[in-house]
Amino acid sequence: MASDNKIKLTLPDGTVVEKPAGITSEAVAAEIHPGLAKKALAARLNDRIIGLHDPIRESGVFQVLTFDDEDGRNVFWHSSAHLMAQAIKRLYPEAQLGIGPAIDDGFYYDIDLDRTLSPEDFPLIEKEMAEIVDEDLEVTRKELSRKEAIELFKNKHELLKLDLIADIDEDLSAYSQGEFTDLCRGPHLPSTKKIGKNFKLLSVAGAYWRGDEKKKMLQRLYATSYPEKKMLKDHLYRIEEAKKRDHRKLGRELDLFSIQEEIGGGLILWHPNGAVIRDIIETFWKREHTRNGYRLVFTPHVAKLDLWHTSGHTGFYQENMYTSMPVEDIPYQLKPMNCPFHIAIYNNQIHSYRDLPLRYAELGTVYRYERSGVLHGLMRVRGFTQDDAHIYCRPDQLTGEIRRVLDFTFFMLNTFGFTEYQVYLSTRPEKFVGTVENWDNATEALRKALENNKIGYRIDPGEGVFYGPKIDIKIRDVLGRMWQCSTIQVDFNLPERFDIKYIGEDGAAHRPIMIHRALLGSIERFFGILIEHYGGAFPVWLAPVQVKILPIADRHFEYAETVYTALQEHDIRAEMDLRNEKIGFKIREAEVNKVPYMVIIGDKEVDAGNLSVRRKGDGDLGSLSIRELLAKVKDEIDNKRNQEIK
Repeated sequence: MASDNKIKLTLPDGTVVEKPAGITSEAVAAEIHPGLAKKALAARLNDRIIGLHDPIRESGVFQVLTFDDEDGRNVFWHSSAHLMAQAIKRLYPEAQLGIGPAIDDGFYYDIDLDRTLSPEDFPLIEKEMAEIVDEDLEVTRKELSRKEAIELFKNKHELLKLDLIADIDEDLSAYSQGEFTDLCRGPHLPSTKKIGKNFKLLSVAGAYWRGDEKKKMLQRLYATSYPEKKMLKDHLYRIEEAKKRDHRKLGRELDLFSIQEEIGGGLILWHPNGAVIRDIIETFWKREHTRNGYRLVFTPHVAKLDLWHTSGHTGFYQENMYTSMPVEDIPYQLKPMNCPFHIAIYNNQIHSYRDLPLRYAELGTVYRYERSGVLHGLMRVRGFTQDDAHIYCRPDQLTGEIRRVLDFTFFMLNTFGFTEYQVYLSTRPEKFVGTVENWDNATEALRKALENNKIGYRIDPGEGVFYGPKIDIKIRDVLGRMWQCSTIQVDFNLPERFDIKYIGEDGAAHRPIMIHRALLGSIERFFGILIEHYGGAFPVWLAPVQVKILPIADRHFEYAETVYTALQEHDIRAEMDLRNEKIGFKIREAEVNKVPYMVIIGDKEVDAGNLSVRRKGDGDLGSLSIRELLAKVKDEIDNKRNQEIK
């Protein structure tokens, strides 16, 4: 046990070190290794993030955070947001500051300024930021009572900060660097020099204050920063690549889908090319679910409003639901979720303990009320098809079922070409339903499943949903971006609300455990991720057109028809380009349309009974027989090969 003037810190490798109380994280990092101290940005002590200069006065689990850690990056980017805000206040003293959080790959700051900022203003702001870095201003924290905070920001005439404080009933903190002070819980880097000069302002957009369209429109200034110049350069390259791969742009160019104003925002029209890919995904999904012991179900798009009262959605989820509609004076509701319908199917008959686990799966279209300002192509929509399933099991089956779901999840994601993940175990939030004992048991079952399957994971404390803990899986795409797709959730709420039961071996009624799970997330969003991951150049098994047949002249049409028929008979998606255009033009257009295989047919091919074949990314494959082409394409389709993206 540590004495009053000593503390014990448990390092990530399990080593326990004794240090004087009051030592800083920076000093601990320096004692571990000088190189670590140089890279250190903050530290984690017992799941709490602390600054490098904050004194440590309690024993616990301790980790130095660098830019390699998500929490370390967040501290770096949030400190950078304060740096940018200070530069803006120096250049535009009349600017009112809103909020400036760290986000994926950078940060932003919302400001209220009569002058409209544009990219032409960015170099001036960046120059001022660099000067503040050179000043090496110490960053200090001050605890404030609510009254002191109001007085401080009233004197600074920061009206947006006062608006934030009005909704906070507890004591606050502020961080200062030089003349600049901002309301913030922190932590931050200890000085402006620690940020360095590898930053870049990226864009400016409109954003309603506090996300409320009834409030004032502010200017949201997006930026990023990195500890090293090469890291910034790589990030800017990824941004340019992301623009080229934007699923909205490629969706138009490849004629995959559209969103049309006369239909309504956030509602997707699937064009034939996109519908082909969707059908492939859904057919594969259904087949694999049947193979994995799931029973497919179909449920309505609407139900009586009373159903959503029973489920609790009208209490917990009302802001995401559309207004109910009267049907013969009875209110009905568009479904925001599939869960209550699956429970109704379960409750339609009495179940024995021998019947469990029961696994119901559905590609069910749901409707969420999303404000127009947050809609984003396929990624944020108002109507989408959930890759949804619910499992009803006994307590002794819970860990095994979660392990099955994890295996199934990674099989599905791997098949589509995703092999890198981040896995999070989200634990009990402050507001929850059910008993602490049930929560602890469910969390332990999730943890055991992850560890038994040898899956590395991070704890996301307090981020479980109100009805139970969960596992979230993020996939990494070809540009290194992380996307949330898969989730596995244990639910204590709905089984209680709908009084679902099974008859146990003892003849008594027992409550089954309900698992919600989604492997791909939603078909729309997953399709958008696929478009950007592959840059529209889908692997052969997913490509809407797998082979383009390009006859050079009219006299080659008959042989082209023979090739086309052979491909069709083997379920290979082929098209013939019979237009009166030069062959070079046809090849270029097929390249632009990202068709995997091109078959060029001229006099030589007709005479020899062969084909001149090109593969996107590989170029000319030479002369192949029809049989060789069929075997090559079928091999890629049957084995679902996800070739390196070129």
